[in-house]
Amino acid sequence: MTRQYRARRALAAVAMTGAVATGVNAGAALARADTDTDTTTANVEVGTAITLSGLTESFTLSGAPGDTPTTGGTPVTMTVTTNNFAGYSVTVEPASTTLDPVIAGNTDTINTTLLQVNGPTQSGTYAALTPGTPLEVARKTSASAEDGDTVNNDYRITIPFVRPDTYSGTLNYVAATL
Repeated sequence: MTRQYRARRALAAVAMTGAVATGVNAGAALARADTDTDTTTANVEVGTAITLSGLTESFTLSGAPGDTPTTGGTPVTMTVTTNNFAGYSVTVEPASTTLDPVIAGNTDTINTTLLQVNGPTQSGTYAALTPGTPLEVARKTSASAEDGDTVNNDYRITIPFVRPDTYSGTLNYVAATL
């Protein structure tokens, strides 16, 4: 064997080894890893929610003894929002038995049962408030609108013979799902 022939043969061997190596590497790039699949179930549990918001902070009924002022054109308003498809009710009751004066030394009071409310469930008639007895002033037998339902209540009172003053008391509103 001549030197030239051996050199060509060695060069051919090197070239062949490179081609095989390139072929192996190319095959490795195409090979995929082992895989397996499975599934899971996504659950979203939605509970019942209810909110009472935007309740008018306060209102004033003004007049002299014997007058019967009303909130009339400026009712007490609130928004009730619930996703409960059975609906909701709204009640109100006075926190105490009297509306108390703000002027020091005035001992007069106004009985909260003289305060009357007219809401959607009263259908145009006024009902007296009674401490310890929630009075339903709104009811709906389906869910509210997504952005809530506006509820309006009008109030009136026949002012008794008391000293001039501002007589105040707290009214507790409660919204509940049905």
